[in-house]
Amino acid sequence: MSAETETAPLLREEQDGVLLLTLNRPDVRNAVDLPLAEAMAEALDHLDASPDLSVGVITGAGRGFCAGMDLKAFAETGKRPWAGDRGFAGIVRRASRKPLIAAIEGFAVAGGLEIALACDLVVAAKGTKIGIPEAKRSLVAAGGALRRLPRLLPPSLALELALTGDLITADRAYELGAINRLTEPGETVAAARELAARIAANGPLALIAAKQIVQQQWSWSDDEFWDRQAAIADPVMQSEDAREGARAFTEKRDPVWRGR
Repeated sequence: MSAETETAPLLREEQDGVLLLTLNRPDVRNAVDLPLAEAMAEALDHLDASPDLSVGVITGAGRGFCAGMDLKAFAETGKRPWAGDRGFAGIVRRASRKPLIAAIEGFAVAGGLEIALACDLVVAAKGTKIGIPEAKRSLVAAGGALRRLPRLLPPSLALELALTGDLITADRAYELGAINRLTEPGETVAAARELAARIAANGPLALIAAKQIVQQQWSWSDDEFWDRQAAIADPVMQSEDAREGARAFTEKRDPVWRGR
């Protein structure tokens, strides 16, 4: 790895259909500045466009995941860490079409937690502290936490976290169903890779469609659901990959996906 790569704000590694993204500003607790946000947006564009990639994993270098927005960098430059229509950190308003897994250790607070919440699944180490302490500085967690946390935690607890600014452990969030895997410290990336491998083995068109339906159905009425789901799912059911999946099942072999 070159010295230039080592100092890049976001590290990228591709292996077996999985794109590993590492927030690489450990000296400032991986706080997000504009270069990091732009690098994240570019990496997600690459994930969406690459036929060789099915899943993304996001983690942080050093002792924790991310402490949120780099306030010092913002004060010095006046540049908000927003990247186009992807929003804060290049992810919270529009993430990738393909599945994303957050692998968090140590802490994921403020905008750092909002990056994790923009992912579809979360793997966390025991003892990791998570929360949105913005109210303690007369700020508002405006990067999606106030929408996503009440869908993962009991709404009363989500509101308590927003109003008090207090943190909870990943252990408690796991007990409440907001975290998919709980690991020993230092093992989150390995666990996330294992989970990503299980996902990447499946049909890429089906992964994108399932994610899209689950995300969008919150705003659909019961009467709308079936037609809107069909508009997304039917093209997948009629694809070459769907026929390949059926053939592979009957022939007792692994499928060969072509993404069409």
